[in-house]
Order: sequence, then structure tokens, then C-alpha cells
Amino acid sequence: MAVRIRLRRTGRKKQPTFRIVVADSRSPRDGKFIEVVGQYAPRQGDAALNLKNDRVNYWLDNGALPSDTVRSLLRKSGVLKTRHEQRLARKLTAAAVPISETSEPSAEDASA
Repeated sequence: MAVRIRLRRTGRKKQPTFRIVVADSRSPRDGKFIEVVGQYAPRQGDAALNLKNDRVNYWLDNGALPSDTVRSLLRKSGVLKTRHEQRLARKLTAAAVPISETSEPSAEDASA
């Protein structure tokens, strides 16, 4: 089962609002879904996007793929940037080699 994070249209005619939902990729656009993780109202201006960041990160960690539009919304809200920075920090700390005290040359070794 492929899980997608995508938009589900709600609202009136010519005044669209969208729910950002986690759904099976085989279900129809406005059909069955697993969870609502946010809302998007494109006509609202600055307050257009409301997300549950912890739930979005949970689903992304468990393999859900965002649609192209949702990916651009996540990028604008900064969710993908923070995920990238956290992943990069984990990679850098894992690759860092701790310096042990025995590997440093001491003054005694230099005089001998």
C-alpha cells in the first residue's frame, strides 16, 4: 500500500479550501483518507497554511510520499528544510571521529 500526502478539496464554488490528508494512493481525491494533517486556503494570503508539523514528520518518516503540490507547500512552510538539517546533523555527528587522548603527541614523546 503506497501512502501519499495530498490535497482534498473542500469549500464552495470558486472559493476553494483544501485539507492536507494522508491517504492510500489508490483512493479517489475526495474519498477515503487516513488522517488530516493540515489545511490550505490559497485565497487567505499569509494565513493560508496550517500544518500539524509533528504528524507530517511522522508520516514522512514512515514512508509517505507528498504530492508535488504538497511538497511545494511543505517547502514554503519550512518543514522540508528542518528535516534536511536534522538529517544532515545526524550524518555529520555519525561521521565525526572523536579525538582520543592517547593519539595526541605528548611533550614526553617529543623529548625522547
